Amino acid sequence: MAASVHDVLLIGAGMAGLAAANSLASSGLRVLLLEAQHHIGGRVLTRRIGDEVIELGAEFVHGRPPELWSLIEEAGLTVREREGARLSFHHGALHSDDKKIDDTFQPLEDLKNFDGPDLSFAEYLNRKPLSPEQRGALIGYVEGFNAADHNQISTASLAAQQKAEGAVDGDRLYHVVGGYDQLAHYLAGRITDRRGSIRLGERAREIRWRSGRVTVLTGNDSFTAPQAVIAVPLGVLQSERILISPRPDAALAAAAELRMGSVCRFTLLFRKRFWADRAPQPDLNELSFLFAYDQMPPVWWTPHPEPGNAITGWIGGPRSTALASLEPRALGRLACATLARIFHIDTHEVQEQLLGCYTHNWQNDPNILGAYSYVAAGGMDASRRMTEPLADTLYFAGEHTDVTGHWGTVHAAIRSGLRAARQILNT
Repeated sequence: MAASVHDVLLIGAGMAGLAAANSLASSGLRVLLLEAQHHIGGRVLTRRIGDEVIELGAEFVHGRPPELWSLIEEAGLTVREREGARLSFHHGALHSDDKKIDDTFQPLEDLKNFDGPDLSFAEYLNRKPLSPEQRGALIGYVEGFNAADHNQISTASLAAQQKAEGAVDGDRLYHVVGGYDQLAHYLAGRITDRRGSIRLGERAREIRWRSGRVTVLTGNDSFTAPQAVIAVPLGVLQSERILISPRPDAALAAAAELRMGSVCRFTLLFRKRFWADRAPQPDLNELSFLFAYDQMPPVWWTPHPEPGNAITGWIGGPRSTALASLEPRALGRLACATLARIFHIDTHEVQEQLLGCYTHNWQNDPNILGAYSYVAAGGMDASRRMTEPLADTLYFAGEHTDVTGHWGTVHAAIRSGLRAARQILNT
């Protein structure tokens, strides 16, 4: 096989790999970005059905992290804040009592003052005088938001996350009008404009390295450069589907202290926004988020204030496994039954309005193997250890290597890619 020589190889064209490649190419380095899939963006996966833009992966801009916003503005993308009614469903009825919601989740706010020692969130809850209803809501939120098992996730990491979100107004959510994939394509365009290369359908099977030289073998070819950035998802790294020789024992030991979460998310597309007409609930016309922790799935949101007849269902953590394995048609039937209970409508009436159910099984995707990362109890130092270069030759990037408390986000992925690029440029 012919060897292709570049300054830096990057494995994985998700947002971390794209950000790193863009930074390196902008500095004049010859980069080659290898992507196993036939599209860029990684867990940014946008579909367009008629006039509807449906995100099957990352959807939200969480707050105003500068690295992400600077790229959004540079790309000239339009972003709108998700505003509207935030409702909860319990005891068989819808409620718009925001204060009750805030009171329920006060133990999460209290985490800002947590100073250890680290323990699982389950152990943290056991030390709190909580009602079964409040405990269930807290577990539902933490598992849902973090795609995590509450018996495993680190309380110290949740505390770091609360502080990190506060620093960037993370409670404010924004949506990229027209699709998140526009940002990925913007970065790809910048890379190729600077004589960088992107090869799709090139699944890395083996990485052979020594100080100052890396060779990546795919099913089609081999590529060589003095340095490489491994920007594959945590699940792929942990699976060791890519043979790295010699094995980076320290980095993989750190990766083992993290967990790849699981999630089932799907979007239902309807003929009309049937929920907006339900009396006596005036808030439903402006419905944004709906929390129904005793239902399956427990979290829903609409495109409001953007127009559209879609509603997205979400469940994260261990409970997502059963739903994620369902075919879209079966998932749609289950979801319609849940919405019928919430909105007090006949299930058949909801099903008649349904045009389609769109989803992607991230756990079964061989190029992803999960939703996004979280820290297991006792593993707070793992991400930092993964940022350490190997002989100034191998570097790791991805949201799982974030050290600022923003695991699982697009801005964490971008930040990690920029960090890896800086490390290379400083050698």
